[in-house]
Amino acid sequence: MSLLLRAPQEAACWEWELDDFAPPGLDSALMTAARMSAVLRDHRLLYPQFLEWMWTVHGHGGTGVITRLVTSGPLHEGQLSRRVRESKPVGLPDAEPGVIQVLGTGTWFDAEGKEHQESDLVVLSVYPDQLHLAAEVAVFHDIWDYCDFHGNPHPEVQRRNAPRLSAALQALEKLLDAPAVPGDATYFGKAEGYGLAEPDLIDGRGPDLTDML
Repeated sequence: MSLLLRAPQEAACWEWELDDFAPPGLDSALMTAARMSAVLRDHRLLYPQFLEWMWTVHGHGGTGVITRLVTSGPLHEGQLSRRVRESKPVGLPDAEPGVIQVLGTGTWFDAEGKEHQESDLVVLSVYPDQLHLAAEVAVFHDIWDYCDFHGNPHPEVQRRNAPRLSAALQALEKLLDAPAVPGDATYFGKAEGYGLAEPDLIDGRGPDLTDML
């Protein structure tokens, strides 16, 4: 059973424009997913277990058909493209993969320093568009922020987790030779630099966001 509340929208995300890193297309997107997930794995934030995507048809959009491909251990670039293409539904010969998410578990630490595993602690997305290559890292939990989703300050939890995320984002910048651009704010938080923007405190407490959980 999870000990963490998960927001339905990201609490923060970081985006990369990667046209200078590799050409667009499925092969480049999967290569990018493999290399980025290796960095996140090194920081114990994402141990890949699945790739998931919706099949799309040019000119028509999403088909409603979602494929979840089980992986085991580190992603291997040479195998990914073949496995994804072999997963195409036989009834959709013109379909191509949409946004591909790398899903799995990650390690986080509570206020006492005890280690826990959490599904989708960090979610990596790559965009296999034929014209443009991009990627995104998103987080959905409150352990990176100064306050939890109830508004209670938990600086010790933040101290044990946020620096690991910051280090991973900086390592990804170095890998990709491109800046991590903070994404748009949501109800649950906003990326600022390599972490989350500090919440506005009233009487020492942050906003209670649980009405949207």
